[in-house]
Amino acid sequence: MSVLRAVLTPAATVSLLLGWIGVVALMVFSDAIGAAEPLITWLALAAVVAVILVAAFGVVAQAEALAHKLGDPYGSLILTISIVLVEVILIASVLLGPGEHATIARDSVMAVTMIILGLVVGVSLLIAPRRESIVNRPGTTSYLVMIIALAAIAFVVPFFLPAGTYTGPLAFIVAAVAIVGYGLFLVRQMGPRAADYRENDAATDEHRDVRDVVRNHGAELWARTLLLIATAVPIVIMSHDMSTLMDTAFTEAGAPLALSGVVIAFIVFTPETITTLRAARAGEVQRVVNLCLGALVSTVGLTIPVVLVIGEVTGSTITLAPDATQLLLMIAMVLATILAFWGGKTTRARGVVPVLLFAAYFALITL
Repeated sequence: MSVLRAVLTPAATVSLLLGWIGVVALMVFSDAIGAAEPLITWLALAAVVAVILVAAFGVVAQAEALAHKLGDPYGSLILTISIVLVEVILIASVLLGPGEHATIARDSVMAVTMIILGLVVGVSLLIAPRRESIVNRPGTTSYLVMIIALAAIAFVVPFFLPAGTYTGPLAFIVAAVAIVGYGLFLVRQMGPRAADYRENDAATDEHRDVRDVVRNHGAELWARTLLLIATAVPIVIMSHDMSTLMDTAFTEAGAPLALSGVVIAFIVFTPETITTLRAARAGEVQRVVNLCLGALVSTVGLTIPVVLVIGEVTGSTITLAPDATQLLLMIAMVLATILAFWGGKTTRARGVVPVLLFAAYFALITL
């Protein structure tokens, strides 16, 4: 009972109940919303996005609690994968929903890339309590290498392909390469090189044995895991209705469907952004690296294979190639990130360029 009280806090209860209330409400009123005026459609879309966002906060809260129990790198990995799975679910729901959404994966992953590397990393460096911070160089470098490789697969190569994407057997080969590469990276991160992803000056308890944590706190870990799943399921169910509402609302308003990707990125990474900024203010710069760069590696490593397979299985058109301006901004952002952590250390001043590049990207997609 004490474990249940510790896990099922008021905030966790609100996230859980609100998510399932949203599911029931959509089941009851979906037909009426579909035949409603545009204003009602927009209000319904706003309500669904709000409920999904609250549920996403609930998922992140449980993932963050598990992260603190297990320590890095396992904790940050649980948090980032929880968030990325929500994103993959939302994108897959849009792809399998009504209407044509050929660029939804490209727009979402591009938005996530620019938000994480530009806004979150940049602001985190600017608000760090120390002018200069040391990061764990081997782990940070491995993240950057994976980002370069996956960004090339996801955006650069498709830009030069005639169809703007991978098709036929090549799509399955690329999906397999991305998944295997990401899997090998996870093995490295959780295996003998786990210390590369911890703070250089981490306290002794950060090097805890996960098996001991499971033995001593098994009941709480299971309870939080089940609550995380129960809070995430409404997101899965409501995501289909959200994609339908977005398609209808944006079409009626004449808004570009590319905004769907930005909405998904906003929903998915707002909770983790708050977590990352808290870590930055606490001076946990390696945790910022694990959350931001780890989230981006997971996003590209999981999303691109899923959408390529969905496209080939369903016969849907999937466009990965960005336009030239967005591609140049993305390349500049990756280079700015490499320079931000160059030499295994970073400074506040190195956060300025990523923020400026994000401002340019935001102006490009909104003006």
